[in-house]
Amino acid sequence: MKKLLVAFAAVAAFSAHAADILTVAATPVPHAEILEFVKPALAKEGVDLRVKVFTDYIQPNVQVAERRLDANFFQHQPYLDEFNKAKTTNLVAVTGVHLEPLGAYSSKYKALTELPGGANVVIPNDATNGGRALLLLAKAGLIKLKDSNNILATVKDITENPKDLKFRELEAATIPRVLTQVDLALINTNYALEAKLDPAKDALVIEGSDSPYVNILVARPDDKDSEAMKKLVAALHSPEVKAFILEKYKGAVVPAF
Repeated sequence: MKKLLVAFAAVAAFSAHAADILTVAATPVPHAEILEFVKPALAKEGVDLRVKVFTDYIQPNVQVAERRLDANFFQHQPYLDEFNKAKTTNLVAVTGVHLEPLGAYSSKYKALTELPGGANVVIPNDATNGGRALLLLAKAGLIKLKDSNNILATVKDITENPKDLKFRELEAATIPRVLTQVDLALINTNYALEAKLDPAKDALVIEGSDSPYVNILVARPDDKDSEAMKKLVAALHSPEVKAFILEKYKGAVVPAF
């Protein structure tokens, strides 16, 4: 009996010190890199952060909704709103972390004014990032839209197109691969960084710091206030993470806290 009690005490002690496991989906750059950076700090707080890397914008939300993952970190609020509406899910934002300015890139031209008539332009095919791309081009004066504030604008909402730009829509992750085949490509910063582009130097036009597209940590409503999630939020909002983002990404990724 004494041995049994000792064994039970040992198990109890181990359980008391066992780490909470938190599995978070993320796209590779910069999301997974930021999460990997906070792993050691979270481990000291008793949280075993496990980062699962995805290269698409669908499965991270699907798997959180299906309880296969605890949270994800890759999207902004307009995209989440559209996803929830389309898929009848109820995922929620836990906190904002950073902004990745969307930019327009070209391997053929050094300025938007150099674009020829009938230039081929590729934009993301998801509703929010597609609209975001068109708003950026409208702000740059290349096109005019029915509503310059409509974040869900589509090519059908273009009212003026002086250069007769030819638009094609592709999945956001694949756009860097066709950069050399088109005249202009609208690329999310995480995918631009993966393609070794420098948004601060290579983008012909890029969103300003007033952009509403802050990238957020997302979870299910019943899990967003868990102790492990609170510790992750605290780690992501630490001065160390702010310094890491500023140093590593040189303005291509901007802290939102």
